[in-house]
Amino acid sequence: MTGTVINTPAGTPFVEVTREFAATPAQLFKIMTDPDLVAEWLGPRNLDATVEEYDVRPGGTYRYIHRDDSGEYAFRGVFHTVEQDKLVIQTFEWEGAPGEVCLEKVTLEPTDNGVRLHQQSVFPSVDARDQSIEYGMENGINDSMDRLAELLAKS
Repeated sequence: MTGTVINTPAGTPFVEVTREFAATPAQLFKIMTDPDLVAEWLGPRNLDATVEEYDVRPGGTYRYIHRDDSGEYAFRGVFHTVEQDKLVIQTFEWEGAPGEVCLEKVTLEPTDNGVRLHQQSVFPSVDARDQSIEYGMENGINDSMDRLAELLAKS
């Protein structure tokens, strides 16, 4: 597999993301969960990011803000399950659409060449999922995955 694969089946509230990285699960997990590194990889390249909180543990919360010339876009959630180097289950909510909370599951699986990240997101409705796609979700995912790969290459 080369690059990021995003699957958005029509008529469903689901989004699946898969990407392989030349790294160990421990290396990828560290970059994904270190509050000091999150702003370096999370979100589209054309937005500045500020991480206000990123407490990766069961019951821990997060909040970050993306900014551009048009304004601010804040996101928040709660970490429900965290298994070191293997699994993170969390909620995800864009504060611009309060109450439209997604459930996200990220697994890290060792491969012969590194690690495979697999993310499954469930939106509260097909309309909420489709609106996220219209707002540029796929661009943000692709940029985030590319930026993760770049950080891993430096480490």
